[in-house]
Amino acid sequence: MKLLTVIGARPQFIKAATVSRALAAHHPDSREILVHTGQHYDANMSDVFFDELDIPRPDHHLGVGGGSHGQNTGRMLEKLDALIVQEKPDWVLVYGDTDSTLAGALAAAKLHVPVAHVEAGLRSFNRRMPEEINRVLTDHVADLLFAPTKVAQRNLQKEGVADSKIHVVGDVMYDAALYYKPLARKPAWFDALRLGEFALCTIHRAENTDDPDRMRGILAGLAKSPLPVVLPLHPRTRKQLAQFHLGLPDTVCAVDPVGYLEMVWLESHCRLVVTDSGGVQKEAYFHGKPCVTLRDETEWVELVEVGANVLVGTDRERIVAGMSQVDLAGFEANELYGHGDSVQRILELLFV
Repeated sequence: MKLLTVIGARPQFIKAATVSRALAAHHPDSREILVHTGQHYDANMSDVFFDELDIPRPDHHLGVGGGSHGQNTGRMLEKLDALIVQEKPDWVLVYGDTDSTLAGALAAAKLHVPVAHVEAGLRSFNRRMPEEINRVLTDHVADLLFAPTKVAQRNLQKEGVADSKIHVVGDVMYDAALYYKPLARKPAWFDALRLGEFALCTIHRAENTDDPDRMRGILAGLAKSPLPVVLPLHPRTRKQLAQFHLGLPDTVCAVDPVGYLEMVWLESHCRLVVTDSGGVQKEAYFHGKPCVTLRDETEWVELVEVGANVLVGTDRERIVAGMSQVDLAGFEANELYGHGDSVQRILELLFV
């Protein structure tokens, strides 16, 4: 079997690393063609993950990134169309909900190549999020939908997706968390910060970074944090802060973006997580840390239901209250996202 895997952003590198490793181990006669769209083109946000996670270098690098959603998706679609014709894969495998996901799914579907979608069925029900458009459209052209949870399965069923296409397999990110946690690395700069307990924060979502009022609310909330805040600063966030002439409060220790293994260490050793990232919300749960989410809704509704996550938007008072009180809620980690065998189940379905 020949699989063509499309990736382009940090969470996809992590998921693909887990699947690629199992594919090579259990199906050595298969061939995976790894295509990096270039959506994350900053070396600290892309290249470092291939080095750390021991992912084979991409067979193809499309070099698409830095444009608008429409520009990126269109350019990826054009290049992927030609590549799929050239490679003639049996399946195109896509992950998550980025522009790379949608472009890979559309290119394959129009060429009548079966599409498998890992992390299918997630919904925030906010169509203003580009990710929501990407995930909905991808799900409706995919032939195999690997849903991480029963909630995701129900979302697909409500939209009329055939049951025969939907498979609840758990979350490959949980598989990754189990594998990489023993390999976590303390950042070289961490001890110099001389911190005790700390909060770990990530901010990158366009709905926050591109809106000066939302950013002001976030920064005002972080300024009242009961803990020092470590903030690996995403390139987009750094750029937007400068454009809006916004400074970071004294409570925040800004650092350069970190690799995945360093991120795992920070998540494992922080007191709580504050983020607008979908993936980091789950990673906080995997490492037993409460999470304050800087969004008005989340696709990971089960985390809110079990008390592991609280949605605070960008209102200063709600952020402060969330950071001060979320520890008191408590939650009991359980098997919301499977048993750590998601990759095995995915490969079993692909190789039927």
